[in-house]
Amino acid sequence: MSAEASNQQKQTNGYLFGKWISGIVFTFFIALLGFLLAKVPGFDHVGQLACAIIIAIIYRQFFGYPEVLRAGITFSSQKLLRLAIILYGLKLNINTVFHDGIGLLLRDALVILLAIGVMIWLGKVFKADKHITLLLGVGTGVCGAAAIAAVAPIVKTKDEDTAISVGIIALMGTVFAIGYTLIEPFLPLTPIEYGIWSGISLHELAHVAIAAEPAGEDALAIALLAKLGRVFLLVPLCFILIYWMKFKNKGNQTQNKIAFPWFLLGFILMSLFGSYVLGDTIPVSEMTMERISSATTWILTAAMVGLGLNVSLKALRSKALKPLLAITITSCFLSVIAYFIT
Repeated sequence: MSAEASNQQKQTNGYLFGKWISGIVFTFFIALLGFLLAKVPGFDHVGQLACAIIIAIIYRQFFGYPEVLRAGITFSSQKLLRLAIILYGLKLNINTVFHDGIGLLLRDALVILLAIGVMIWLGKVFKADKHITLLLGVGTGVCGAAAIAAVAPIVKTKDEDTAISVGIIALMGTVFAIGYTLIEPFLPLTPIEYGIWSGISLHELAHVAIAAEPAGEDALAIALLAKLGRVFLLVPLCFILIYWMKFKNKGNQTQNKIAFPWFLLGFILMSLFGSYVLGDTIPVSEMTMERISSATTWILTAAMVGLGLNVSLKALRSKALKPLLAITITSCFLSVIAYFIT
């Protein structure tokens, strides 16, 4: 290769690398806007993740998809998403779940089965989009956006369907979390019972924290423990879905090829590392763990921005209304069932 051709190749590679980096920076910029919007009264209960997705969807409608940045945006929505799921494993203390939460784990399993089963049934009744319905069932039963992000590549959903599902789950979880805090003083439940109810029925870890914190430290502690049990069950659920997808597509060689979700092994390893190494073998301050948790949120938000940029309002209108109705009914049903098994 001549010197001139070599220089041209370097310039081309540099240009492509610049667009790739710019795309990633763009997703983090919108994540920043989501963070700032979440500080505004009224949006503070919605959270950074949902606010960033809203901004990304609005951007797409007014300015279109930024094609020149596609490589970096795709990297965020795929690679950074998996990194966020792996880091999310640090939130799961397996030791605590096994020692203190076996009874809660059984109730968690029941909630997950009911959430997915009722959502799929209602999806058929309302003739809703089956992929969004399934994702919402998993998100409602397990741990919101993180569960949706983990399951989406397994069931091969479109990016826009994943983004729509995350937006709906964030909205629904926020509404229910605020609703729980409003009715908590009028419920005939002890703080521990209220915490269990919140932990086994609300959508996201953040929603559980919002709802349980006003009832006191004991309520918050048991609520988070109950929620961690649902996070723990994400791993076996994913493997069940892998088997189900292979069985469903048996005989169809194209559809039957399901890439193994290696990031789940990372999730498990990080859970084990956080449960049995950090704090024992390797001392880590609470502030460090909070920073890691914050970094995980930022990475997940940037990834969701990448997904949100794939959503058109036309698709939102045609796909979101029926699943929204289904998840509303399912969430109400789960709250009632969880109340009586608390």
